[in-house]
Amino acid sequence: MGWVVMSERELRRIEVLSRVVECRLSVTQAAGVLGLSPRQVQRLLRTFREDGAPALRHKARGRPSNNRLRDGVREFALALVRESYADFGPTLAAETLAERHGLAVSRETLRKWMIEDGLWLSRRQRRRFHPPRLRRERLGELVQIDGSEHRWFEDRAPPCTLLVFIDDATSRLLQMRFVPSESTFSYFEALEAYLREHGRPVAFYSDKHSIFRVAREDAKSGHGMTQFGRALAELNIEILCANSSQAKGRVERANRTLQDRLVKEMRLEGIHDMEAANAFLPGFLARHNGRFARVPARPDDLHRPLDLTPERLRDILCWRDQRYVGQQLTLTYERKRILLEETEVTRGLVGRYVDTYAFPDGRLDVRWKGLPLPYRVFDPDQQRVTHAAITENKRLSAVLEAIKAAQDAQPPKIPAAGKQRTKYQPTGKRRRGAPSILDKRAARKADETARGTGPGSDP
Repeated sequence: MGWVVMSERELRRIEVLSRVVECRLSVTQAAGVLGLSPRQVQRLLRTFREDGAPALRHKARGRPSNNRLRDGVREFALALVRESYADFGPTLAAETLAERHGLAVSRETLRKWMIEDGLWLSRRQRRRFHPPRLRRERLGELVQIDGSEHRWFEDRAPPCTLLVFIDDATSRLLQMRFVPSESTFSYFEALEAYLREHGRPVAFYSDKHSIFRVAREDAKSGHGMTQFGRALAELNIEILCANSSQAKGRVERANRTLQDRLVKEMRLEGIHDMEAANAFLPGFLARHNGRFARVPARPDDLHRPLDLTPERLRDILCWRDQRYVGQQLTLTYERKRILLEETEVTRGLVGRYVDTYAFPDGRLDVRWKGLPLPYRVFDPDQQRVTHAAITENKRLSAVLEAIKAAQDAQPPKIPAAGKQRTKYQPTGKRRRGAPSILDKRAARKADETARGTGPGSDP
């Protein structure tokens, strides 16, 4: 007799029934051990005595399942997947086969077939391994920056974002700041505090957020860099963008640690707003760095002195743009119409571009070659969030707060309904307007000359 394959439960039954045969257990005791009724134990005992231990295995073992799919279904399903749905996952492929081809196959069965045929890789097989990157050797050579949105105050306040600057060589937290959300101005404020305390590093290492990187290579504005990138270029600091979150794992792991330790320390201190939290951060940074910071491989510090006046630094860390001056000395900025005061300088700016400087405190300067220009706002109530504006996920909370404040401040405006006008598309041709007296006279002379009735024609 060859090998007999049995399950663990069946082997357990053989062991218990053998004890019953040897009179070491009663039928009632065996029923309690096996979780069966005494009558079922009697039937199993009779089979065991008559046909032996192999008779106790399940009668369906080794036979095809009664619920099996028909022959050829597997080949047909895999042929359809291979031909038309090679990039589909098992769940979507099973739904598509049922809807389009009437082929009902469970997703797990199809998953098993696709894995066996090499059409699908499991999550473990698709896992990518990122090789570790050695730390930089000197302080200030590479500083990783990131923003972490979290319920930092738990249920005591709404969620907010913590901006984190961490040195790659030492794991020192160099700067942290609580802000409503990740934005250019919030990074400007954190960067100003960093520069005043430490100086200028060699490079910052960030993710691909639109604050740091222009997503489209064919962008028509910005000169290929964002406002934050423009400011770093003026400060002679490089910005590098990581291709994955694992590449800047030092700041990601720091965020995970802060979401545990910092949250609990602020709970113990009773902190429930960003102002108190920002005042608490310097002491926390000193304790954290004293416990977790490492000694760099080389002792020299690559931070460079700032060497800038406060006014110059303020002009760098702002939102700078250019606006076209119209015929009436007007320009448009953030849905506001701005009128330049008429002076000797502004009279010659019609048809030219002036520079705008928007500061974090809400101030706006209009300048021409560095010279401030006086202006006034024509309709300040027009400024609001644009209808159907594209909003990034990381700025959604701040945008919603601004919308709510605008809705509470003024009643809704009912827009005009009807046919919408098409947008004007310039053709490049100059419009002449109404003909002047000289044009009419020249046209009349040309007409008389063509008919031969002019003063210079022959009789």
